[in-house]
Amino acid sequence: MTGLLPYGRQSVTEDDVAAVAAAVRSDWLTTGPQVVAFETDLAGWTGGAGCAVVSNGTAALHTAYAAAGIGPGDEVVVAPMTFVATASTAVALGATVVFADVEPETYTLDPAAVSAAVTGRTRVVSAVDYAGHPADYDALRATLAGTGTLLLADAAHSIGATYRGRPVGSLADLTTFSFFPTKNLTTAEGGAVAATDPALLERARRFRSHGLVRDPDELRWPDEGGWHQEVPEFGLNYRLPDVLCALGRSQLRRLGDFLAARARLVARYDEALADLPGVRTPGRRAWAEPAWHLYPIRVLDGRRRQVYDRMRAAGIGVQVNYLPAHWHPVFADLGYRRGSCPVAESFYTEQLSLPLYPGLTDADQDRVVDALGAALDVGRPRARTVLA
Repeated sequence: MTGLLPYGRQSVTEDDVAAVAAAVRSDWLTTGPQVVAFETDLAGWTGGAGCAVVSNGTAALHTAYAAAGIGPGDEVVVAPMTFVATASTAVALGATVVFADVEPETYTLDPAAVSAAVTGRTRVVSAVDYAGHPADYDALRATLAGTGTLLLADAAHSIGATYRGRPVGSLADLTTFSFFPTKNLTTAEGGAVAATDPALLERARRFRSHGLVRDPDELRWPDEGGWHQEVPEFGLNYRLPDVLCALGRSQLRRLGDFLAARARLVARYDEALADLPGVRTPGRRAWAEPAWHLYPIRVLDGRRRQVYDRMRAAGIGVQVNYLPAHWHPVFADLGYRRGSCPVAESFYTEQLSLPLYPGLTDADQDRVVDALGAALDVGRPRARTVLA
């Protein structure tokens, strides 16, 4: 049998290897010039919003919530169709998470559900750009108008996407990115926080470096000596080293190519699966230019488990993204119940991610489509048009 096709994988070139090698040979393995340079490069994709790079996407969420001042007694509204870290990092700071349902076409946070979930204790609303499709940020802003609540975009899937012509990173008060190998660009492990408010960005940068300050104007005891540094607020070591920032900078130069390759493959899937019985292809709003981290189909008629098992047996690395966050035992044990977010929960029971990454060839993709047809017992889908 042909080898397993993963649902996602990194695209690493000799230029990436050379960039990492140069960083390893330099005087700075961490806390050096590649960090600042990567943050500057990222700002070119966020509409100029400043960025703080961190050690991974979960660290980005934790750092963003800390920058927002989240603590005990606060509430954070979160979309359930996400990896658990969007919620668990808020809980780690003492907040109470309130889950609000998603829209049925894009599976992103529903502004009407947010309106019903927001209370006087809500400090942050966390939208998730599921599969790389931006949430409806203008509608969310309108819902939160006058509340003083911060809007956070979990953009782990959507770097490079645009909403009404504006780039992800500029749409919310705080935006978090992930650079895990399956994401749209990689630093092996890594992430970033973008902030439209310089004060929030400074808080994020402090938190990712133990909370340390060195500016004499911010020290309680500024005359202690040239070595002196202080921690006015607790932070953690979430720094991203120069070696990985060098990889990220090299990858970022090809992000436009990565996005174009993903868009072409998505169009090709859409064409091939348009008339396949038992499958629903992903939706898209006219105002969005998604980054397409995932290609999430719905397998209808209660057959998702069967199709998953058959495709895996055929060497197709399909995946399910994700168990609704409030279904995890850790939240169930806190009293969260199934049935509270019916749109997200219904979607989960049918969701299946097909392989999608820039290196996926047309022949690989044809193999995926044929395996899906076989798994559904409908044979080969209708003749496909190879799209340029």
